[in-house]
Amino acid sequence: MRRVVLIVTLIIAGEMIFGLPFHTARYFRPTLLDVFGFTNTQLGDLFAVYGITAMLAYFPGGAVADRFSARFLLSASLFATAAGGLYMATIPKAPQMALLYGFWGVTTIFLFWGALIRATRDWGGKASQGIAFGILEGGRGLTAAFVAGISVAIFASMMPESVELASDEERRVAFSRVILTYSAFAAFAGVLSWTVIPVPQGPIQSRPNPLVGMAVVVRRPIVWAQAAVIICAYCGFKGADNYSLYAVQVLGLNEVDAARLAIWGAYIRPAAAIAAGLIADRFDAARSIGVAFVVLLLAYLPLAALTPDTSGTNLIYASIIISFFAVFAIRGIYFALLEENKTPLHVTGAAVGMVSLIGYTPDIFFAPIAGRILDANPGVQGHHNYFLFLAGIMLAGIAAVGWLIWLRRQGVEKLWPASGLIHS
Repeated sequence: MRRVVLIVTLIIAGEMIFGLPFHTARYFRPTLLDVFGFTNTQLGDLFAVYGITAMLAYFPGGAVADRFSARFLLSASLFATAAGGLYMATIPKAPQMALLYGFWGVTTIFLFWGALIRATRDWGGKASQGIAFGILEGGRGLTAAFVAGISVAIFASMMPESVELASDEERRVAFSRVILTYSAFAAFAGVLSWTVIPVPQGPIQSRPNPLVGMAVVVRRPIVWAQAAVIICAYCGFKGADNYSLYAVQVLGLNEVDAARLAIWGAYIRPAAAIAAGLIADRFDAARSIGVAFVVLLLAYLPLAALTPDTSGTNLIYASIIISFFAVFAIRGIYFALLEENKTPLHVTGAAVGMVSLIGYTPDIFFAPIAGRILDANPGVQGHHNYFLFLAGIMLAGIAAVGWLIWLRRQGVEKLWPASGLIHS
């Protein structure tokens, strides 16, 4: 029972840490743009600020996770992130929002991310890495769907019956309530983490020097290959952030219905991630990821060519659903590659920090590029160009998987030569 409670806590914490910076834009993008008065380009630049501070935090944060208690690291991160939400609810101007997103880049990553992945790897053990990370990803999807559903209900209850007729003030007040809802859930996750996650046994001083682990992993090509896979997979995940905007500008839905369309992904996420975890444990995570990249490529091509006034409307919706499934399948297992790549346990945090430092660089470049693509050709053509951009990235993902598989065929002695694994 204790193991169940622990993984549930990691799931809730792992999703709510990102609710304020990401869910508010993913599920309510048209409203966020309207309330804050941002263009797609401006919002993309805010995410670039987040991405830069997050990038600087991943590597040292991963190393810190090898040294300090997940209980402290996760709780502190969640409380600090929730505090930022209180400020966002005041609807600050663009310069202040840039500072806030930079702050969140630190609070959501430096103390949090490496600790979460290390705790999940420890929970899964040697034989169940795929299912451990699949459960984490799938559970995060259920958490996202649950909280987003509550947030959409709150948002809808504060809007007039005809959403299109809402005044600027009604939108502002309703969206502020959504932000405060996410702040409350982040704070709750912080309390839960502090209460449930056990205090580590043994003296802190016995843990490895984080600088040693950083020096080891940076020299390993297999770590760079895993990072390349994550770059492409994370672009696919970031690509879903614009689905609510696509629903309004191309499919003709209103803001509430567009948010509900985006929530479909959160409901698909558990099935996709857990199924992928089972498949990865039974077969191979790398090859499973390669297949999912091919599926994503085939899903993006119809979205890059069809419009709802043609006979392709059903294919558009099918492609959206398939893309959700494939994206979350990859996310459910790409950290299972740590075990398949024979990553030594004592450098888990450093390896997570390294692959995250490189793999999550789309936090810097993806949103600014996407925003400029959409603003350059507003409407249908802009979204078509956007999905072509995503299709190209999936081709790169297929190549990255091929590189990783080729490296693994060289044998564990070349992946992790004993001379490089120095314990402190």
